[in-house]
Amino acid sequence: MRKAKPKKRYILPDPKFQDTLVTKFVNYLMVDGKKSIAYSIFYEAVAQVENKTSENGLETWKKALNNIMPSVEVKSRRVGGATFQVPMEVRPERKITLGIKWMIRYARLRGEKTMKDRLAGEIIAASKGEGAAVKKKDDTHRMAEANKAFSHFRF
Repeated sequence: MRKAKPKKRYILPDPKFQDTLVTKFVNYLMVDGKKSIAYSIFYEAVAQVENKTSENGLETWKKALNNIMPSVEVKSRRVGGATFQVPMEVRPERKITLGIKWMIRYARLRGEKTMKDRLAGEIIAASKGEGAAVKKKDDTHRMAEANKAFSHFRF
């Protein structure tokens, strides 16, 4: 590392729920700098979750995000000409980032008509412990479990 690490940027809480995690999620959801559209998609999806499940939408979303966040992942490590998949603990910040990215990616791949419907569907599925994003987390954990033999190559 040659240069100094960049300073951590702190993001402001969102206007409706006063939560920085929501702002972070909306920043990843945003396309082409259209933040107000991203906010409206998120808020409408949360409202839709409330209507469908008759529970607090924000709490359901947080529960879904916790169900998606991985605790271990594999990283490639070269040792003597061979590449090993070494299981590693996931840092807390990366955990949140991966959970957000997976939720948005698999929501976009869903079949519903609008993004708010897709996001609401993915939130409901993930809060129940099912859906594509939770499957991705399980696959990541399974991969780490399968490569546990190489954990002594951790750096």
